Amino acid sequence: MGNVVKNLAVLGSTGSIGRQTLEIVRAFPQRFHIVGLAAARNLDLLAEQVREFQPEFIYCQNREALSRRNIGGKFLPLEEMAGHPDIDTVVVAVSGTAGLAPTVAAVKSGKRVALANKESLVVAGEIITREAAQNKARILPVDSEPSAIWQCLEGETQKPARLILTASGGPFRHLSAAQLERVTAKQALKHPSWRMGPKVTIDSATLMNKGLEIIEAHWLFEMPFENITVLVHPQSIIHSMVEFEDGSVKAQLGYPDMRLPVQYALTYPERLPNPKLPRLDWDSLSNLSFEPPDLTRFPCLKLATEAGRWGGTYPAVLCAVDEVAVELFLAGRISFTGITRLVEQALAQHQAVAQPSLEEITAATDWAREKVRQLSAGDRPC
Repeated sequence: MGNVVKNLAVLGSTGSIGRQTLEIVRAFPQRFHIVGLAAARNLDLLAEQVREFQPEFIYCQNREALSRRNIGGKFLPLEEMAGHPDIDTVVVAVSGTAGLAPTVAAVKSGKRVALANKESLVVAGEIITREAAQNKARILPVDSEPSAIWQCLEGETQKPARLILTASGGPFRHLSAAQLERVTAKQALKHPSWRMGPKVTIDSATLMNKGLEIIEAHWLFEMPFENITVLVHPQSIIHSMVEFEDGSVKAQLGYPDMRLPVQYALTYPERLPNPKLPRLDWDSLSNLSFEPPDLTRFPCLKLATEAGRWGGTYPAVLCAVDEVAVELFLAGRISFTGITRLVEQALAQHQAVAQPSLEEITAATDWAREKVRQLSAGDRPC
């Protein structure tokens, strides 16, 4: 391909994935040019990033505070930045359902979309994949598990028989139901394998993250839900597997570091040497183990899979309730297991819309946020 310079917008540049994306950009300054940077609230870090990368466009939720700082760059809303003609690759690392609108804008504009925001596909997978096909956009998964499946499918001409997503199991896979009720936010934020933001870390502890990845994989790879399974793999070395019709299985392995799938999405179809990325030490690998997930102690995985099967606006409600519930847990207002209870109650009370428009998805999200706040009044941590 030669040294083709890619013009990037990094949405969520101050978050975990955004910061790691910029690490990759630093490693290959001749390959990438930052045109846009967008952050939620971390204005201090955004200012540092703007000084370093000198983007033409910037975004922060607090536009007033941004204008007072005068850090440089022209303010541009997320959707406009995602669809701007000067940008060819959009990294969507915005957390939660806030990533939906810019993801839709990017695919409608025919961009390469390095997607770290699985919630967009979860809540509007049918709309996004249809728009991507119509506008010749390319969705490049950044999450380690769908990236692993994507890598395993490269070069294959036949549809796989089964997708196998791996999960670390989080820090609490051996705890009893009673012990899970007493889990604190500080404990839940200590993921045994990965360096991630707080929302994804909590979702990994409840296994909600894996349920969202099942729905994401359903849309990314056009795979029926019954042909997607999850295995707990505590070592986090095998990032996912693909089983083919003849019974053979391909797996993608690597050190658990999000910079690896980020770099692959940015440099695809090339693989570039990066001495700053870790390599597996095969001499120290003594065991790779697997076990089925315990849906009794971690029912979020089951709830997410059911919401995906039901379709319509159920996945939107699932994501919105989980977002608010995780915030409440981190604030000490509900228990760890209260996250599951709120998700289950909201899904049970939701009047779903089949094949929703973006407006109907937004309405379902708004309903879910209000509903979970009402329900949480009766759920207090022990």
